[in-house]
Amino acid sequence: MTKEQWGALQDQLSSTIGENNYKTWIQPIEFHGIEPGGIAVFNVPTNFIGTYVSQNFGELLLAKLASMDCEIRRLKFQVANVDTRPSQQPRPAPTAGSAASTQTANATSGDVLPGAPLDARFTFDSFIVGKPNELAHAAAKRVAEGGQVTFNPLFLYGGVGLGKTHLMHAIAWDLRNHRPDLNVLYLSAEQFMYRFVQALRERRMMDFKELFRSVDVLMVDDVQFIAGKDSTQEEFFHTFNALVDQNKQIIISADRAPDEIKDLENRIRSRLQSGLVVDLHPTDYELRLGILQSKVQNYRLQYPSLQLDDGILEFLAHRISTNVRVLEGALTRLFAFASLVGQPITMELTQDCLADVLRASDRKISIEEIQRKVAEHYNIRLSDLIGPKRVRNFARPRQVAMYLCKQLTARSLPEIGRRFGGRDHTTVMHGVKRIEELRTQDSQIADDVELLRRALEA
Repeated sequence: MTKEQWGALQDQLSSTIGENNYKTWIQPIEFHGIEPGGIAVFNVPTNFIGTYVSQNFGELLLAKLASMDCEIRRLKFQVANVDTRPSQQPRPAPTAGSAASTQTANATSGDVLPGAPLDARFTFDSFIVGKPNELAHAAAKRVAEGGQVTFNPLFLYGGVGLGKTHLMHAIAWDLRNHRPDLNVLYLSAEQFMYRFVQALRERRMMDFKELFRSVDVLMVDDVQFIAGKDSTQEEFFHTFNALVDQNKQIIISADRAPDEIKDLENRIRSRLQSGLVVDLHPTDYELRLGILQSKVQNYRLQYPSLQLDDGILEFLAHRISTNVRVLEGALTRLFAFASLVGQPITMELTQDCLADVLRASDRKISIEEIQRKVAEHYNIRLSDLIGPKRVRNFARPRQVAMYLCKQLTARSLPEIGRRFGGRDHTTVMHGVKRIEELRTQDSQIADDVELLRRALEA
């Protein structure tokens, strides 16, 4: 099998195992050759990567190789010579869409600690700032300067596609470019857990501890995945403490606030809350439109002659509101489709091309669904929520439910009132107005409403 065939096979693997897995585990390895006996040999940056690929993707990789060369019977992973292995340093000025290199941090023992690859598209220059994410952006920029900050750790949280990973990558890129003297490690919580389990299995816990304590900036993405895994949480806690005691910077991301992560140990939760906790709020219309306009500027270079009718971006920003990744994916599909069929991007073509995306984004939230979610959130019975009792324990959740019904459904006030035990529309008006007032005065009510809204729109 030639290296050209290996390149073609890599494209197949990327579509089979997913882009993230491909970039993290397959991209760093290099096809070396075929040894006698049908042994396909691969150079790997570290034993850890070789072991992980062998255990998790070995059978798939062997099957793909055997389909191209029937003489291949086994796989062999060897650590490449450091001097001959391709450089893994990120480029100073990455271009959009190019492959990112694997992040590493050199330990005092001479071993190498592999991290997740950085996406070259995710820089501060490409991050669109709006009201929902301006605080998170400012905090990330401050940390990316590489100096001492008054908050450690920086904890970023928010729903899917709101920019957490983008900011994490942007911090890592800036630190690597402007502070090359720092050992910066970016990895997912899953990678941290796997590295820990591997160290336990191989009885190399001291090496594990030394490696992780050698970094200057530790960045852990999706930390919610270690919740409920007691041994991993224990080691994460000790690593966290050791780095903070050495004045090393820690940046964490998750899909929810520390106090909302189920099965997370209280001491870890307390530690995560000791720094700056920043919420990336769901995007508003202006931010979504800004993101689309920025993407269109890039697509103009790729499709210079493609015509885009007025109002298309505004239409997409209004209709696709829950997930930026879906929004960007819709625009990518739209430009590709219009280019292939050789037509301008009109409203009719947009609705035809994105029919499935638009249908999915039009998911209707029912009054019954809102009532059920609110009752679960406040731990009360649904019958009490819509019943006649006016005690505060039931009245305030009832007003929250009415407010959400008004905001998230197209139902009229009289109809909402009927669904709440036959109440008059003026009662609904009062409840909605009361929650609007309390949201500016009571942070707990504001948090409850925001949490429920997210859960309902997810």
